[in-house]
Amino acid sequence: MSRALITGGAGFIGAHLARRLLREGLHVDLVDDFSRAVHDAELESLDASGKVRILQRDLRLPEALDDLDDGYRYVVHLAAIVGVARVVSQPYAVLVDSVAMLRNAIAVAERQPALARLVFLSTSEVYAGALARGALAFPSPESTPLTITDLAQPRTSYMLSKIYGEAMCHRAGVPFTILRPHNVYGPRMGLAHVIPELLQRAHAAVPGAQLEVASVDHRRTFCYVDDAVEMIWRAASVPSCVDETLNLGVEEPEVSIGELGALIAMTVAKEIEIVALPATAGSPHRRCPDMTKMRALIGYEPRVGLTAGLRRTYDWYRAHVFDARSAART
Repeated sequence: MSRALITGGAGFIGAHLARRLLREGLHVDLVDDFSRAVHDAELESLDASGKVRILQRDLRLPEALDDLDDGYRYVVHLAAIVGVARVVSQPYAVLVDSVAMLRNAIAVAERQPALARLVFLSTSEVYAGALARGALAFPSPESTPLTITDLAQPRTSYMLSKIYGEAMCHRAGVPFTILRPHNVYGPRMGLAHVIPELLQRAHAAVPGAQLEVASVDHRRTFCYVDDAVEMIWRAASVPSCVDETLNLGVEEPEVSIGELGALIAMTVAKEIEIVALPATAGSPHRRCPDMTKMRALIGYEPRVGLTAGLRRTYDWYRAHVFDARSAART
């Protein structure tokens, strides 16, 4: 029986990825401390499949995964201290805890005799230093030299934790693939992200109301979660991606946050005026991955466009959060 371990697996990407792995005939163990995720209907459905185990563990503890056996083909490490508010308020924990959690995942990977891959989700924030110095090309390739931002800035701690994590993967002595996500979105991602947050306010707005949007001239590309998990699975399973570092996302369309606000108003079918607020402190002006390398190695083109992805995301949030009697807190 082929099995996969997903740390941080009860969260947004983890649950979607687990469902994708089930279609490959894998049994999946999801490990999470449930500090941010909840055991909602999606997790209950996965649990009821008989092929998914949900394990509540604090991955910061050295012994957290000691009881896991040696039957895993894939170890996918998603767990991290994330969210701008937590990063700014707990920069030391971001550094220390993120490294401790990855060390536990690597320890499991090291004792797997038939390990095909350790997958580590890094971040697009690793390009922040190059961006700050005007040395970042767009779309941004994985070959961009990694430089750091001011150590006194709390957000630097998150970038450093991921760069250190990438280095750990290179030195661990197991087959690995490093992925750098760029603005993955979709159902179950919580509300502390630009797309669900704007959807929530637009949904609650009356026609003719104003929708305040920060950083309106900042530009992003957005990757729907179904496309992201397909890329994760292919990158984990094809031999060509062993020991590679790859961007995870889409190159186009690249839209401004102001344009995103207008698309969201269209999605909720309301006449809403977009009102520009100042830029969010620390938010990069532009983020767009070069996906040439990923396409060449896995042969996959994203299938869900931004308009369709926003519609799917809104439909889910409207049913499960915005209009639900018991809103999902994921």
